[in-house]
Amino acid sequence: MFDEPSEEPTERASSAAERAKEKSDEFRMHAELAAVFEGNRKFDAQFHTDFDAQIARDVQRTMGRLEKAKSADSPVLPETSIADATTVLTLPQAKSLSTNDYHIYRRPGEVMIVRWLSGIEVESFYERIQAHVDAAMNAFRQEERQSQEWKQDPKTIAYLDALDKLEVKMADRYLREFIRKQNLFVLSTQSADEMNIAYLCDYIMGVPAGEIVGEASAPPEAPTEQDLAWFFKLFSLRGMSENVEKMCFFTYLQKSDDNSW
Repeated sequence: MFDEPSEEPTERASSAAERAKEKSDEFRMHAELAAVFEGNRKFDAQFHTDFDAQIARDVQRTMGRLEKAKSADSPVLPETSIADATTVLTLPQAKSLSTNDYHIYRRPGEVMIVRWLSGIEVESFYERIQAHVDAAMNAFRQEERQSQEWKQDPKTIAYLDALDKLEVKMADRYLREFIRKQNLFVLSTQSADEMNIAYLCDYIMGVPAGEIVGEASAPPEAPTEQDLAWFFKLFSLRGMSENVEKMCFFTYLQKSDDNSW
């Protein structure tokens, strides 16, 4: 009853590569969260909770249009979206808003966070996101070898070899060179129906949830899973403006049990 299913060698290799890739995708998503939201701990980013409601809504609507405009097969935005993308990326200059910082607009049960990066700040972001992926992958490789290498069966060895060969280059995943050389505008998204707000705020951002979502919406001292659950969606917009590399991260959060909006 412990026999492995009958598989051809190529099938085993393919399965091993898929398992390794699935794990790398998980680490990639966690790395993006860390790099986007660790700014106050790593780069002295400030929280601005007086963010103008109209600007927040304009960014939200524009990001929605950009998401609808792009193809489901590619994060590259069409030419018809360049004006909208440029408007969002250059809002700090147009509205005298700081880059690197977190601009927060909130209502009970709803939060929008916008963070812009420009020039050297973009470079630091790529260094940090790659460092997060590399650290996670290296730790996982070591853990998997220690726990599974003793088995010495072909399927396990193929999986461990696939892990060792796997390279995750975040700049490539973000199409950075294409953006810089071809002046492309790119939008990607990441969402979760139930993001643990304590994980995002306390663990990644290093601040109590009340500082981000407001005390009225913050989970109580002994929270239930429902108290901690928020709908989460992150928009990552990248492009060039006047030969300067720019990014805008727009985050929408809504309490999962909130039905008022």
